[in-house]
Amino acid sequence: MAVPSFGLGTFRLQGQVVIDSVRTALELGYRAVDTAQIYQNEAEVGQAIAESGVAREEIYLTTKIWVENYSKHTLIDSLHHSLRKLRSDYVDLTLIHWPAPGNGVAVAEYMQALAEAKAAGLTREIGISNFNIALTREAIAAVGREHIATNQIELSPYLQNPTLVSFLQEQQIPVTSYMTLAYGKVLQDPLIQAIAARIPATPAQVVLAWALRKGYAVIPSSTQRNHLASNLLAPQLALSDSDMALIDSLERKGREVSPEGLAAEWDD
Repeated sequence: MAVPSFGLGTFRLQGQVVIDSVRTALELGYRAVDTAQIYQNEAEVGQAIAESGVAREEIYLTTKIWVENYSKHTLIDSLHHSLRKLRSDYVDLTLIHWPAPGNGVAVAEYMQALAEAKAAGLTREIGISNFNIALTREAIAAVGREHIATNQIELSPYLQNPTLVSFLQEQQIPVTSYMTLAYGKVLQDPLIQAIAARIPATPAQVVLAWALRKGYAVIPSSTQRNHLASNLLAPQLALSDSDMALIDSLERKGREVSPEGLAAEWDD
């Protein structure tokens, strides 16, 4: 199954806040949820899903393996632990969260461990997150291009990563955009606000529609029901070629996330 084009992100949401966000999103019709071991909210996400009344098989659930669990001796055990928290026998997608090139575990080792997890039925798809071109090539060499369901990377109108995106598209590796709204910064951009006022739409809908038209999957998060509902309408918004070009012009290489020791050297 392909990664859904629209899902719910849960980064920085914990406790009752994430339970309410996931529960509300599922009520509204979201059917993809993205979490991670390091978010420390897998148990709450699992609770919200279990109590939602939506059948597990209708939900595309993603988690990400954290750096300390990359060794072939620990990765699968850590995924079992995540599954217990998520109250599920499997996840639909498991990603390596950051390449962490200096942590002493080779790309081939953790990608092959991921492939073993897939073969064991613990995850239906596997992929990567925050990988540059060189490390994506290593991942491809380890497990094969066709087994990499996505590379989840930071992408927004302020950070468009053209070199990396072009490479991923050439390799037919789907792109998932996170931080698509750049912590909300792009929502305050006068150009985005002008387009939104003219259509009319919300600034968030405009930015999400821009990313979707480029072929990226998106996983915006929100704690507010009206924003969750509004964001869900973004796939129905058709931007003109001129609007797309205007938004493309906002590139400023405005990276929001690049933790030392976890990120590799970026391509753009």
